[in-house]
Amino acid sequence: MRIGIDARLLHYSEAGISQYILRLLEGLARLEIEEEIVVLRSRKQQPAAMSGLPFRSLALWTPPHNRFEQFALPLELTRLKLDLLHSPDFIPPLRRRFRSVITVHDLAFLRYPHLLTRESAHYYAQIDQGARSADRVIAVSESTKRDVIQLLGVPEDRVVVIYEAYNPAFRPLPAGEQVSAVRDRYGLPERFVLFVGTIEPRKNLPTLLKAFRLLLDGKDSSLLLVVAGQWGWLYDEVQQTYEQLRLGQRVRFLGHVPTPELVALYNAALVLAYPSYYEGFGLPPLEAMACGTPVVAARTSSIPEVVGDAGLLVDPDDIEGLAAALWRAIDDSEVREVLIRRGLERAKAFSVDRMAKATLAVYRAALLG
Repeated sequence: MRIGIDARLLHYSEAGISQYILRLLEGLARLEIEEEIVVLRSRKQQPAAMSGLPFRSLALWTPPHNRFEQFALPLELTRLKLDLLHSPDFIPPLRRRFRSVITVHDLAFLRYPHLLTRESAHYYAQIDQGARSADRVIAVSESTKRDVIQLLGVPEDRVVVIYEAYNPAFRPLPAGEQVSAVRDRYGLPERFVLFVGTIEPRKNLPTLLKAFRLLLDGKDSSLLLVVAGQWGWLYDEVQQTYEQLRLGQRVRFLGHVPTPELVALYNAALVLAYPSYYEGFGLPPLEAMACGTPVVAARTSSIPEVVGDAGLLVDPDDIEGLAAALWRAIDDSEVREVLIRRGLERAKAFSVDRMAKATLAVYRAALLG
């Protein structure tokens, strides 16, 4: 049997779904697999990028999210004679002669359609047909599985929950040169709160900024809030709130941070603040726990599944509650010790090997019908 894995997105992005694809390929590479795995890469990506994998890789001309993708991609795939294609980026070819497995990472575009750009709305409008036509749907959390069933009408027996895995690079670091270097690189003090993620409406940055203002005014005026993530879309409210609260140099927007530096940032931070309204999985809290960093996050969607009792969970609209939880994680040494210990232990459950084995089982089930 020949199984194709659509990895074209790796050329265009380093975050999110691309990290999911990388972890999956790394995990599958460590398994004994009878089936032939073919990694389908963008023609713009050099073959050397796949050189560490024991799989054949083939270049495709059709770029992901292209408006002609549903016409061009099936034509390209015809010559490959696949038995199954895994589409990690939601949407499979709708016209095909092979089995289909798709991964649904979240359905924020259905929960919050007003937060989409026009281009994203056009692409994700295909999710109904794509999900219902797939032989199996991998949901990255129980929360996402419920959304797939309720919002897309996919039968429950075709939806399988497989939690995402974190990059093993995220780990506790000794208090030495690597952590000091990232402080120097970004000019950061000893005490700072960290947020990691794209700046977009559902990440709920305005609430975090207001909670942080309370900390500055009532607890510790020397604290810094560090925002590691690219400016995404519809972020006017974030900028307005930042200006209205006169946060000035107490908030630092770093933009995209490469993985090695992000690992050091987690290690250096007092706490990760993650008040997101909606997550299909929520990778930053898991990465923080794997680094031994306390987590304060919203009690919404999939986040409690990931964090469990290893973090402090609050209502995403409770500004005072968020500020109080952050200060507790910063100032209470006993609470910090418990959160760090529980976080490190909980992170072990989200391994690359576990995700790869479960995904291979889904491929085989789909091939059998």
